[in-house]
Amino acid sequence: MCDRIETLDDEIHAFVAESVAETRISAQLARLENERRDRQFRPPLYGVPVALKDVFRADGFPTKAGSSLPTELLDGPESAVVRALRDLGAVVVGKTVTTEFTHLPTGETRNPHAVDHTPGGSSSGSAAAVAAGMCPLALGSETTGSVIRPAAFCGVVGFRPTTGRLPTEGLISLAPTADTVGLFTQDLEGVRRVASLLCTNWTTRRRPGSLPTIGVPTGPYLDQASQAAIRRFRAQVSSLESAGFEVERMRFFDDIQEINTLHDALLAAEAAGVHAEWYTRYPARYSAEMAELVARGDDVSVETLGRAKRSMKRTRASVESAFASADLDVIVAPPAPSVAPEGLDDDGDPVMNLPWTHAGVPTVTLPVGSTDAGLPYGIACIGRFGRDEGLLSHSRTIDEQFRDTSD
Repeated sequence: MCDRIETLDDEIHAFVAESVAETRISAQLARLENERRDRQFRPPLYGVPVALKDVFRADGFPTKAGSSLPTELLDGPESAVVRALRDLGAVVVGKTVTTEFTHLPTGETRNPHAVDHTPGGSSSGSAAAVAAGMCPLALGSETTGSVIRPAAFCGVVGFRPTTGRLPTEGLISLAPTADTVGLFTQDLEGVRRVASLLCTNWTTRRRPGSLPTIGVPTGPYLDQASQAAIRRFRAQVSSLESAGFEVERMRFFDDIQEINTLHDALLAAEAAGVHAEWYTRYPARYSAEMAELVARGDDVSVETLGRAKRSMKRTRASVESAFASADLDVIVAPPAPSVAPEGLDDDGDPVMNLPWTHAGVPTVTLPVGSTDAGLPYGIACIGRFGRDEGLLSHSRTIDEQFRDTSD
């Protein structure tokens, strides 16, 4: 594994420099093996390599969060989710590149499928590491679309659970109300396996015997995507319809511009709060983009922040109403307005992810295919709040349909 990372990462730049050390990995494996012998127990993720977006604190690794702040400023107890992974037997390979404090500017990571294109952000390194086969599992985080979009750009599975189902303690936060821990794996079964071990109160579900009923957004939300993305999405929906899936086309988010504005205001206001002390002490160490976010957040009124938090509840209720009124099992949507943009300065627009994150509902990206130029594209599947198990179950049926079609 270390040899593969060394061979590939000179070009991909998925990992933070010098965070992958063979001696450290060997020490973790030796400790695991000793514990296994002593306890006569093999944990369920025994020896599985995992990469960590560099906003997760992990014992033995400095945390920089893509910034130039002194590392001791960001020190703290190991992230709860990292500790849980270690307890399950996973081996931390290294830290992956992130945008500065999961905002901007972008990092140096390249898309493994086309190195002159972005892998997406802010969980750029985690998505790229899994896509390049440098590790089978990586942690990311999402505040707007930082798991779902990079997964689509890199052609891997990305899972954003319901807000709160994975612990965020020990995460360098951007906006605590919206921050969510996410997973990247190479296939849907990998996500299901890891999520079932990590998520609180996970319930094993029997696989449904019938095809799920699918909700398909129309209206101003869908109109935010490019025409090429909309054509691909409609072809995906037609494929599902032809295979016997019941499809309900519905208008979603007529107030999408207000949702976008209020989510951005919440993100800025909470980021300003998180960074208030650090920015006061080290203003010159912040990028222009992060400085602008903090300044903008300082100008958000208490009234606007309250409206944003009420909007999150209202948006969640509207999604729940759509599920209930049409008896939907899952909603599908484009995971991004386009395939991965060319260049590394633009990590893609999160507008197709934003309302689902705003609502806090679970979402998973499934890789579906690639363009003639080799750029991956996918489909996002969205579930009901708190019903992540059902989402992954129904997504498996959808995933199998696309795999059968591609064979």
